[in-house]
Amino acid sequence: MEKRISGTTALYCLIGTPIGHSGSPAMYNYSFQKLGIDSAYVAFDISIEKVKDTIAAFRTLNIKGANVTMPCKNEVAKYMDELSPAARLVGAVNTIVNDGGKLTGNITDGVGFVRNLKEHGVDIKNKKITILGAGGAATAIQVQCALDGAKEINTFNIKDDFYKKAEKTIENIRKEVSECVLNLYDLEDVKKLNEKIADSDILVNATHVGMHPNENESPIKDIRVFRRDLVVSDVIYNPRKTKLLEEAEAAGCKIVTGIGMLLWQGVEAFKLYTGLEMPAKEVDELFFK
Repeated sequence: MEKRISGTTALYCLIGTPIGHSGSPAMYNYSFQKLGIDSAYVAFDISIEKVKDTIAAFRTLNIKGANVTMPCKNEVAKYMDELSPAARLVGAVNTIVNDGGKLTGNITDGVGFVRNLKEHGVDIKNKKITILGAGGAATAIQVQCALDGAKEINTFNIKDDFYKKAEKTIENIRKEVSECVLNLYDLEDVKKLNEKIADSDILVNATHVGMHPNENESPIKDIRVFRRDLVVSDVIYNPRKTKLLEEAEAAGCKIVTGIGMLLWQGVEAFKLYTGLEMPAKEVDELFFK
């Protein structure tokens, strides 16, 4: 690392807390070195209270870009000079690009989700999609799928604060993507859930149900909803194959694991930073297998 750092080396970083477990520095630094880009990537543990000062430091130190993780994604959006269409609709930022002092906030989670499906031979255009959950990942997926031409998106969530936020998000999406049908339902309405899954091409779990250490849980209790022409995807990547995906696969569904979404959202961020394609195949083998 020291041999390639020079007086012209551009700096990129990750902000959020906790960040000690993150694999982002290894992934981006490998890609910079592989492509011969004079840049380096580090991680800073930043709480919400420090976001304003951190963004000011980006301008002062000319940090070229940053990834943003929890809990700072929504707070960061307040201090951008510009937001991408998806970031504006989601109200959150996970990738910042500094272009000569102008900070643009992007959200690449939804792009990563759509790209992950595409890599598995699944196109979301003109498809009917049912999404479980209305948190950050679910919202990013909902927004990007609408922008990319999904025919209908049905979101299910318990009636909590995220449900209320989802109502506002749907209103905003409808104003910009009027051709996409958007519905919001109570996740506890099992009859409606089963009805919408039966009419959907793709089912997405964007809740935490099934995540380690609760691997034996699934958001779908009635496995009769699974059918051979249904694509089932999960944003959870620990475990790599959740109980939901195991049961869907056993029923003959095409399944798409969540680890690919993590990879491809990083690929999109790298492209925003450099204009180049990350060596995704090698990164996948080294850091995601």
